[in-house]
Amino acid sequence: MPEWPEMENYRKMLAERISGQPITKVEVTREKSINVPVEVFTQELVGATVLFVERRGKMLLFHLDNGKRLLLHLMLGGLIHFGPPAERPDRSVQVALEFPNGELCFIGLRLGYIHLYKVKEVEAHLAKLGPDPLDKRLTLEQFKKRFAGKRGSLKTALVNQQVVSGIGNCYADEIVFDAAVRPDAHISDLEPATWENLYHSMHKVLLNAASLGGYMEMPLTADDTLTGGYNDHCLVYDRGGEPCVRCDGTIEQGEINSRKMFYCPSCQKDR
Repeated sequence: MPEWPEMENYRKMLAERISGQPITKVEVTREKSINVPVEVFTQELVGATVLFVERRGKMLLFHLDNGKRLLLHLMLGGLIHFGPPAERPDRSVQVALEFPNGELCFIGLRLGYIHLYKVKEVEAHLAKLGPDPLDKRLTLEQFKKRFAGKRGSLKTALVNQQVVSGIGNCYADEIVFDAAVRPDAHISDLEPATWENLYHSMHKVLLNAASLGGYMEMPLTADDTLTGGYNDHCLVYDRGGEPCVRCDGTIEQGEINSRKMFYCPSCQKDR
């Protein structure tokens, strides 16, 4: 599932291509991927111009000049592609928006969606979303307060979108590895120094992953050589059985609350 780095990568690339561009055509092949009748969806979008693209956690928010918003959540299996109609991938496209300079396809939206909202509606929908990991208002003290009173494991809290938004399975494991703490460490046991390490590791890992295009390998355009570049730089995620890059240990794969976790038992502490 796309996380903070993947969606930030998509946001930047889409902003360069569709900001200031009008939507000239709408195609919907799966009505369940949208939240209003196809006729309403089409009527509201055709002729509307995308003012800018914003990211909220794992989601993208397209601001339109008619006052409406398009909220995209790719969920598991969702992808996007931009380019001439002739370059449309040979994949199932649920929704497509055509612009003068290309077509934006939303692919694999079986669990994901692209919903049309008024401003108040979208803000209500996102009201419970936690702060962005890189929000300047999320200081170290505020970061620690987000976890106050939480029980259970560190990873379970890190992927909770109401605690901090945008972090999922992959980057939770990468962040805690960088901070040298186990993903299954109990929140109540963590030492003050560990919280500080986690806070700085969160910034470091997410920014680095975004600069390398995230770990998902579906390119946004035919000439996109950036997207998916972080996949070869993951230090623990999906690296079960491989040697640890930091010590002589071996990366292990486990499970916590039905989620996979990857960690080094030799150099990641439990507090």
